[in-house]
Amino acid sequence: MYSEGAAADLLGVAPSTLHWWLEGRVPRYRPVIRIEPTGSRVVTWAEFVEAGLLRSYRRYHDVPLRELRDFIDRLRDEFQVPCPLADRRPYNGQEVLTAPGEEFFERVGWLGDTPATWRPHDDPASLVRINPLVRFGRPAVGASPPRPSRENSTPEHPWKKSPRTSAST
Repeated sequence: MYSEGAAADLLGVAPSTLHWWLEGRVPRYRPVIRIEPTGSRVVTWAEFVEAGLLRSYRRYHDVPLRELRDFIDRLRDEFQVPCPLADRRPYNGQEVLTAPGEEFFERVGWLGDTPATWRPHDDPASLVRINPLVRFGRPAVGASPPRPSRENSTPEHPWKKSPRTSAST
């Protein structure tokens, strides 16, 4: 989880912009990322990843928020998830993604259908990643998602070894 200010800094957007995307401007504009305003200034990992995609559509293609909001609502209905842009399923089977969609998809390190890491830099060769489980979600070189390194690690906690029973006494 991030504060709005920290998330905005990592995403390279103004804090007020991120707040508008998260909370909307009641009563006139509904939120873009959240289903309803929550009053929270905390940004979840899924919301952070979605904001990364919104940034691309707004900054480079000037897509109106109304169109993005309607598109996200349709994906929510279709996939029954609160943060459909932070889910791999909408991208599966897409033979041609728009430029921002493809750029976003390439920035994300996926673990199944879930985003595990995000590349904050525009350069595809950058080794810097943001992983919510590494360095408190701050950018790091090679911040890969944790993976079991030994057969005796547990799937829920790959860094934690399973208890072994000793054959010798």
